[in-house]
Amino acid sequence: MLKIYNTLTRKKEEFQPRVPGKVGMYVCGMTVYDYCHIGHARVMVVFDTVARYLCHKGYELTYVRNITDIDDKIIQRANESGEKSDTPYERMSKLTQKFITAMHEDEDALSVKRGDPDKNWKYIEPKASESIPEIKAMIQALIEKDLAYIGTNGDVFYSVSKFKSYGKLSGKNIADLQAGERVDVDHAKQDPLDFVLWKMAKAGEPSWESHWGWGRPGWHIECSAMSTCCLGNHFDIHGGGMDLQFPHHENEIAQSEGATGEKFVNLWMHNGFVRVDNEKMSKSLGNFFTVREVLKRYRKRYGDCAGEIIRFFILSSHYRSPLNYSDEQLNEAIAGLTRLYTALRDIEVIDASVDEAYKSRFEQAMDDDFNTPVTLSVLFDLVTELNKAKQKYEIQRAGQLAHNLIKLGGLLGILQNDPNIFLKGQAVHAVTVVESAIATDSSSASFTRSPDTWIEQEIQKRLTFKQFKHWDLADQIRDELKQQSIILEDKPDGTTSWRRE
Repeated sequence: MLKIYNTLTRKKEEFQPRVPGKVGMYVCGMTVYDYCHIGHARVMVVFDTVARYLCHKGYELTYVRNITDIDDKIIQRANESGEKSDTPYERMSKLTQKFITAMHEDEDALSVKRGDPDKNWKYIEPKASESIPEIKAMIQALIEKDLAYIGTNGDVFYSVSKFKSYGKLSGKNIADLQAGERVDVDHAKQDPLDFVLWKMAKAGEPSWESHWGWGRPGWHIECSAMSTCCLGNHFDIHGGGMDLQFPHHENEIAQSEGATGEKFVNLWMHNGFVRVDNEKMSKSLGNFFTVREVLKRYRKRYGDCAGEIIRFFILSSHYRSPLNYSDEQLNEAIAGLTRLYTALRDIEVIDASVDEAYKSRFEQAMDDDFNTPVTLSVLFDLVTELNKAKQKYEIQRAGQLAHNLIKLGGLLGILQNDPNIFLKGQAVHAVTVVESAIATDSSSASFTRSPDTWIEQEIQKRLTFKQFKHWDLADQIRDELKQQSIILEDKPDGTTSWRRE
């Protein structure tokens, strides 16, 4: 039985979809005014993994992840960078389309799916700018129910104090919330806690006609309108980053339940922060790394496999735990993938049903709130048995275990590349390690160069290739030295001596 931690109830719950066999899931997507950073990548990968597993469990999935393409930052960036001859809407659209395209490129690199018809997985990606009628209808419903009002400046505000269960998701009490704590003091409001639903038009900004005058929607109302439009008033799972829990998701509940009179969401999922030097990674703090920056760095060695390194890094921590971004952590991801792909190299994969013992352990971990670190440990145990089968020349068993490894890895979105392509990147990395070490030694004051130094350097390269299990490259160095009458002699303790023939 699948159990998921529900932020609303603060405990793991057995997952029971509203409609047997069907799941509706909404995840707050990107605000597209810049390139996606690693924090965004975590949201993408986490909920893509959730979606893959729900489909594996046999559910028919409708997965909705919105695009916020109307926002103060978007408008500011568009006006700063856009053509002055364009209308405000044209400037906004050109900017957002650029970054939507970039976001999709990042998703593809990370093996993040946008649906899968073969798995009964429907994906919907609504835009705020294309959901204006639904947004206006929800605002009008809130006004008619006396949960919203027109402020002194013409903006439409939600009246927080009139929604009695406000704070149930975040655990905050209305009486304890004060002006200035996560809210802006605005004299146009009746209460400092009230938040904007519709902003009156300003010069240089895109706007739409409404009952309350020309304007544009506030951020919170966009998600309420898009989610209920795509999934209905009441659906199964709502997800997003932990930073959205308050006020964004709290406000979504107030708006949606206030407008429809129905329960909004059964289960709330929030992934933890990505941290750099113990601070949350974010654009506002300026301590973020974009996905494409990291991809560019690793594509030099791993080509199209670079995204798999980021994905493995993200899956190595439980989705609710903080994730520390560092070179060390990424290198550990490389080491983990190297071990997995090395086991798969030069094996004829034999189609077979997944070994029940490994499948059971894998599913037990995923059923326990999507515990991906434990599932990875299952894969490594499978590799241990696979390597033993290879050593014993149990060709059929090794081929079946390799199929198991690829099959289970696919549920996590990994191990779908050609092992030789990934390991070729490791070979390049090994050369870099050797050359860096040689350069360091050569610059050392204690280093005395001799006519035979180049031989020692070649031997060191060969030892490094052997360490990374690139036997072909190690053999190539041995053969090249032999052609120059230099014979290598490997010793039992792992060292290598040489002599001239």
